[in-house]
Amino acid sequence: MVKIEIEYESGLRCRAVHGPSGTGISTDAPVDNQGLGESFSPTDLVATAMGACMLTTMGIVAARHDWDMSGAQASVLKVMAADPVRRIGSIVVDLHLPAALDEGARRALERAALTCPVHKSLAAECDVPLTIHWDL
Repeated sequence: MVKIEIEYESGLRCRAVHGPSGTGISTDAPVDNQGLGESFSPTDLVATAMGACMLTTMGIVAARHDWDMSGAQASVLKVMAADPVRRIGSIVVDLHLPAALDEGARRALERAALTCPVHKSLAAECDVPLTIHWDL
């Protein structure tokens, strides 16, 4: 269990502090939703969490098998939807992973990405297309 304290500062900005580490982040509403867009929006953090969670979950599997994932990268595109309510419509994830991994490793890592906790926590209405490039 992790406790995160969040304070609304003003002007559609919040400050969040991660209890265990004391690390803080700020959020700001996006320009298309009445904010200044000067920091990550809450939905940007969800998309960021998706990419980081996929890489982390894959890293756990890779470490278990001594597969080298050094340099792996994620590029995430968050697409908002407005109907029936404003929400994340899709999170498009492009992963770049080491080409040297064999077919069995590739299948296991793709399965790990698709079962990361963030992916499993999103509503079914949120589409998550995943493309993996084995090009590093």
